Amino acid sequence: MGVPKMITDLRLRCPHSPVVGILAFEAAAAMSRLVSLHRSLAEDEVRRLRADMRSPGVAYLTSKDQIFLLRCACAEIVGDLDLAAAAVSRLAPRCRDPLLRAFDRLYADLQGGGVFSFLIDARSAVDLDRLGLGSTAKRTEKRVRRMERYVEATSRLYVEMEALNELEAEEKRTQQQWRRHSGPILVQKPMPVPDSVRFQLRSQEHKIRRLKEESLWNKTFDKVVELMLRAVITVFARICSVFGVYVLGLPSSGQLKPNLPCKHSSGPLERRVVPQHVPFLRNSAPILSAPPGIGEQETPFDRLRKFLKESPTTVGGSGLALRYANVILAAEKLYQERNRVAATAADPSERDELYEMLPSGMRAAVRKKLKECWRREGAGLQAAAGDDSLAEGWKEAVEAILEWLSPVARDTVRWQEQRSMEREQQLCTRPRTLLLQTLHFADSDKTEAAVVEVLVGLSCMSWYEDRRRGSISD
Repeated sequence: MGVPKMITDLRLRCPHSPVVGILAFEAAAAMSRLVSLHRSLAEDEVRRLRADMRSPGVAYLTSKDQIFLLRCACAEIVGDLDLAAAAVSRLAPRCRDPLLRAFDRLYADLQGGGVFSFLIDARSAVDLDRLGLGSTAKRTEKRVRRMERYVEATSRLYVEMEALNELEAEEKRTQQQWRRHSGPILVQKPMPVPDSVRFQLRSQEHKIRRLKEESLWNKTFDKVVELMLRAVITVFARICSVFGVYVLGLPSSGQLKPNLPCKHSSGPLERRVVPQHVPFLRNSAPILSAPPGIGEQETPFDRLRKFLKESPTTVGGSGLALRYANVILAAEKLYQERNRVAATAADPSERDELYEMLPSGMRAAVRKKLKECWRREGAGLQAAAGDDSLAEGWKEAVEAILEWLSPVARDTVRWQEQRSMEREQQLCTRPRTLLLQTLHFADSDKTEAAVVEVLVGLSCMSWYEDRRRGSISD
């Protein structure tokens, strides 16, 4: 056991096989993105995505066109894969292996239809296996689990290194305080470090050394890049398998390698061929439109990227997706509190807070809608103040809207949280929420009308119930 460990240590110190070192955190971020994409394309997640695409909220606010929604999903997934591939390409030039150093060319060949043009001079079984094209489902899953362990260990390494920095800073502050308050002595001896502090520092340093061995820190660039290269090809092949039928020009898995083994064996979502005369964009809602005169030089990936461009007619284009989602969830919370059996009267401060969350345009729309309701029903409101049926009518209306509006709002908040975790270097390998499941592509007018209807319903429902409680107490 000692000899292999000594050989490994010598190999790590060899100048011809540099280790990742401080770049481990960038590599772990790209690796976590690849694992998350792999999990997001699993059969269960694809079925859940199809169910969300058919949900009333997505169908009403965004589109009923399943092909359009699938292309939106494909565009976002390909964009995430491009970001991971860009990180790999920054690490690849540090590798010794020529095949790994040419990652940019390999990824371009992938998007062009396959990797055989790249391996025309060295089309060996060893090279295909190194690229992951000969991997079985079991070996692919084993690689993914290994990447998950590396990501988790690298994430813990980051936390422990931050803790070590805090301990060292605390020790430095203690030394400075000792020198400042030790009196007018010309030659001051350094303050002895307490045994407890010394033990904490040594324990933390030992923990960091162990995590460096377990994480990507002490792994060579060749090993890390080769592992991520295989993941890129595996994810790309799965994208082609799932979305190739619906995105015209997207390479099929057969173009990558005949009989490409994959963990996911059910193939595309629906086994049907899209006719060639079907336009690239088919959207039942006026959200995105096909650009005029698409040239022959434009690739399917160029067209996919246009799906992610924000339109001013969408909630995401107006920059209000998260704000609308928070308003919807706050309204849902207020509605649930009104329905509690033990509730006697609503807290007016909660309604005030909800009102302050509204954009100025939505506030005006709510006031206008409430005035219309009072003009239409004001004559009979006083007489019907104690009528339970009116309060129940508004309650049922609000509940019916929130039933399909709240899931979209929750997915919007979840999408924002996942992206915030990425910016804060909190690595996550769980499946991702996609933009089509959120309010990002939702039509602004339809979304605002639905939210206004909920807020007006809550106001009228509260008025009836408060009047009823007042009449009972009298």
